[in-house]
Amino acid sequence: MTDSALAETMTDSELKALKIGKIVDARGTACPGPMLEAKRAIGECPVGGVMEVQSSDDGTIVDIQRWCRKMGHEYLGNLANDGFWSVYLQRKA
Repeated sequence: MTDSALAETMTDSELKALKIGKIVDARGTACPGPMLEAKRAIGECPVGGVMEVQSSDDGTIVDIQRWCRKMGHEYLGNLANDGFWSVYLQRKA
């Protein structure tokens, strides 16, 4: 399985309609910063809640997908913004 095919994702309109339980602003930090911030913040997101990780590092998208698969969380997708990505996941445990 390739990294680009790790998960089926939601549409842009579905992602924009999500109720976000926790936002992690990791813009301006390079790998592994965004991933480390996401790992620290996941405990602040309720089980079943959605966390948004904002990152200007393109590698964060693949890192979050891999981490979700490893930890049992659900990768929901990502949106391109002006100069950064919003990466969405649902906490499962």
